[in-house]
Amino acid sequence: MKRLKIISFYNNEKVLIRKAISGHPDAQQGIYDKFAPKMLGVCRQYIKDRHYAEDIMINGFVKVFKSLGTFRHEGSFEGWIRQIMVREAISYLRKKQFVVFDDEVYEYYTPEQIDVSSAMDIEYIQRLIDNLPEGYKMVFMLYAIEGYKHSEIAEMLDISEGTSKSQLFKARRILQETLKEQKILGYGTH
Repeated sequence: MKRLKIISFYNNEKVLIRKAISGHPDAQQGIYDKFAPKMLGVCRQYIKDRHYAEDIMINGFVKVFKSLGTFRHEGSFEGWIRQIMVREAISYLRKKQFVVFDDEVYEYYTPEQIDVSSAMDIEYIQRLIDNLPEGYKMVFMLYAIEGYKHSEIAEMLDISEGTSKSQLFKARRILQETLKEQKILGYGTH
């Protein structure tokens, strides 16, 4: 009886990338399969609706495959893909005009009540972030999660550094107030 030997098609990332650049569908599928779950998470951080986040991720992967030849292997391949996904999400939000960088937004914002009966987890934190006004959310994500500097955020979003700093400050304040309020509402303590 013969045994089938299972061979990993492309276990070396450089080989996988080179094959994908050459148009090998198995290599492209391998890249997609390896990174899609993480990249959906990245898109989901910016886009509240999961279906839109999936669309953004797919559009992002189209850009990844179109520009794969520009990847220089100088940094993390995953990080390179992540940058494309972040830019794709930002582009989507800007096109849909969901993002308003307006100092008046804070005065009219009231946090949505969130049930905190479960332990604080990633989903809970994501819901808190999702409830931020889009401008605050975008700056918060770029600064606190992606690690961009205010000068880089200002350039990416076409806003001033001061606006970036202000949006981050207000986002943090809303999150802190919401967490404080949720703790009071959830546990009945003052």
